[in-house]
Amino acid sequence: MTATYSTIAQRLLPYPSKEFPVAGSVMRYLDEGNADANETILCVHGNPTWSFYYRKVIDRFSPDRRVIAVDHLGCGRSDKPARDEFAYTMAAHRDNLVSLIDNLDLRNVTLLAHDWGGAIGLSSLVERRDRFSRIMLLNTGAFPPPYVPVRISACRWPLVGTPMVRGLNAFAKSAVTMAMSRNRMSNEVAEGLLAPYDNWKNRVAIDAFVRDIPTRDDHPTMPTLRKLNDDLPSLASMPSLLVWGMKDWCFRPECLRRFQAVWPNATTVEIADAGHYVIEDAPDETLDAIDQFLSSH
Repeated sequence: MTATYSTIAQRLLPYPSKEFPVAGSVMRYLDEGNADANETILCVHGNPTWSFYYRKVIDRFSPDRRVIAVDHLGCGRSDKPARDEFAYTMAAHRDNLVSLIDNLDLRNVTLLAHDWGGAIGLSSLVERRDRFSRIMLLNTGAFPPPYVPVRISACRWPLVGTPMVRGLNAFAKSAVTMAMSRNRMSNEVAEGLLAPYDNWKNRVAIDAFVRDIPTRDDHPTMPTLRKLNDDLPSLASMPSLLVWGMKDWCFRPECLRRFQAVWPNATTVEIADAGHYVIEDAPDETLDAIDQFLSSH
């Protein structure tokens, strides 16, 4: 890894990663707190973040609970296989996560998910419903996208999209500013988020995630997302928390309303001036909401 990774990210995220062989590569994850605790918070990130996004969750909750934060293949500290070595689809990431859940024999799990992590985490929950007890979502989706922002569509344009995302790191670099609304992200945190994505090869997953957003019926991920959308009402009885930065231009309030429609008993915390990276933009409100939800359920 680069010097930035070792000096900035390692200092802000001082937790060692564990290794899990899957799909011909090594998936890495953080596993902090008491392994014998009777509950586990499973943190699932999206694009273009990694387990670093959940460092404050680990800091706050690992003294009393087991907290696991994964790095999807291609992300964070995990291996970054080429496109011809790993599918980089939502279903492939789901299958990796399910394998990890089974391997660790996780029980009484509370899912905490953000961005693409919502779809990946919830589809894993559907596959292993008996292992989960609660759901906590932060600015995410779990259904075919009702819209694709122009800023993201541009990263999919033929000829220029991949050079922008993998060559110039335009998607990840833009996120550290565009995903904030209330506050300006510090240079150190921005460097930490960007650290694993320091060259063309290491940005393979960022590009793949953008291209895995289905906008047509014949897209390979469309059936996966449609099935998850159909499964959402079956989760309505599970205690759930929805924390939303309402200034998110990507997972806008319409996405929150869709979850509220299928989960009418969900606890909702709307943070009016926070953006997509809600933990970074409004850490106190987000962590307090998580704390209160865990204590009351």
